[in-house]
Amino acid sequence: MTNSATDRVEPAQPKILVLGATGATGRLIVSQAVARGYDVTVLVRSAEKASDLQGTKVIVGDARDEIVLRQAMKGKDAVLSALGTPASPFREVTLLSTATRSLVSAMQAEQVSRLVCITGIGAGDSAGHGGFLFDNLIFPLLLRKVYADKNRQEAIIRGSRLDWVLVRPSILNNKPSREIHALTDLSHFHGGTISRANVASFVLDQARDDIWVHRSPLITW
Repeated sequence: MTNSATDRVEPAQPKILVLGATGATGRLIVSQAVARGYDVTVLVRSAEKASDLQGTKVIVGDARDEIVLRQAMKGKDAVLSALGTPASPFREVTLLSTATRSLVSAMQAEQVSRLVCITGIGAGDSAGHGGFLFDNLIFPLLLRKVYADKNRQEAIIRGSRLDWVLVRPSILNNKPSREIHALTDLSHFHGGTISRANVASFVLDQARDDIWVHRSPLITW
């Protein structure tokens, strides 16, 4: 007779690739993943900026390079993307969509199916739900071109064969974590904030949970 309590095999911790790991939210994704015992690889443009990302395997390269992406994600269970781009009031933005197109192609080639990607409030059908200041000043004056590229990024992911989750945080802050809400019905939602620590935790949960696969939750306090 076997003892089910002692013979139970715990699932292996996921092996993940993190993009955007040196950004404010990306760093929290990495530190929380290491604390959970995840096997973490990061793809960065600068080894110097990643020198403090302890407990990770660091690969230096361009996230738009499909060959580099394929090498970085070999044997991984999931890719978590926290790629961002600065506000660009005048210049067109293409980084996010270009990198995502290469990423999707690389994931399909390497048979890595789970992609968790942070976009933001203002993308897709969350446009117009950021509150008065964001919707009427910040978005049209500073972020319109960034979010046009985020929309292209989301469309590429939705059109893929991947098990994707698009995470749309409300306005980010650096406060401690607290209870969050994940919403898909935004009919009564206008404005909101959430900590980067909460976003990192939610994104990491999606590396192995299936509840939000093929959905685009807006997460907020």
